[in-house]
Amino acid sequence: MLTALVDYDSGNLHSAEKAFQRMAAETGAGEIRVTSDPEVVARADRIVLPGDGAFPACRQALDGFGGLFEAIEEGVRVKGKPFLGICVGMQMLTSWGREFRDTAGFDWIGGEVVAIPPAPGLKVPHMGWNDLVIDRAHPVLDGLATGDHAYFVHSYHFRVDDPAHLLAHVDYGGPITAIVGRDNIVGTQFHPEKSQALGLRLIANFLRWKP
Repeated sequence: MLTALVDYDSGNLHSAEKAFQRMAAETGAGEIRVTSDPEVVARADRIVLPGDGAFPACRQALDGFGGLFEAIEEGVRVKGKPFLGICVGMQMLTSWGREFRDTAGFDWIGGEVVAIPPAPGLKVPHMGWNDLVIDRAHPVLDGLATGDHAYFVHSYHFRVDDPAHLLAHVDYGGPITAIVGRDNIVGTQFHPEKSQALGLRLIANFLRWKP
């Protein structure tokens, strides 16, 4: 079994790689490989897409690696391989990103990424620990509960069109999407590799997941 952790020069993958390697060893999930090679992604059994920074820059960077997005889309949308998007990697699942300029997302989960609205006493970016509110059960959320803490760093959030695709949210001056999912696709706004026990549990669940 091979899990591809996609590297497209949009974030430091060291901590994510270590967290996935640790949980792969514990679950017997096989090899974790950081890669920007479309052929490796095409062979992978699972695909993880991280992302740090601005939505347009991440989308441009991903598209700049010839054939990489196409390999991801073929694996996920055609072959049904389990997919996990992290932070901007999750945001790009949407139809449109509205950060700086309108940028097309993958359009795998309908919605748009918009600025977190200002609220009295709350800073943007939303940075630090926040309590999850679980909206619906999902195998990747097994063992996670409302009130568990996750670590966030973001100024924009994913506003989903279909409430059925919202798996969990947090309260930050109003509801902020934390986890989305449909079919063989899951995305987290928070960083599981920085979210201690909760994040490791989610990673282990993803590595076991057979949608």
